[in-house]
Amino acid sequence: MNVTKSRSLAKAFTWRATGTADTFLIGWIITGKASTAGLIAGVEILTKVSLYYFHERVWNKVEWGRVS
Repeated sequence: MNVTKSRSLAKAFTWRATGTADTFLIGWIITGKASTAGLIAGVEILTKVSLYYFHERVWNKVEWGRVS
């Protein structure tokens, strides 16, 4: 099974959706500033989506555990 790059990217974004909302709320509670919380959440989206995307692409190349 070969996974497309666009599917990997879509999975990465949807995987982060609730986690980023939680990060925003916690950041807002701690700092009291929505702008700071938004910046924190934005950085989290960029880093974690990128890491998940590349992780997915690497695992797509690994044959271990696949059933033909």
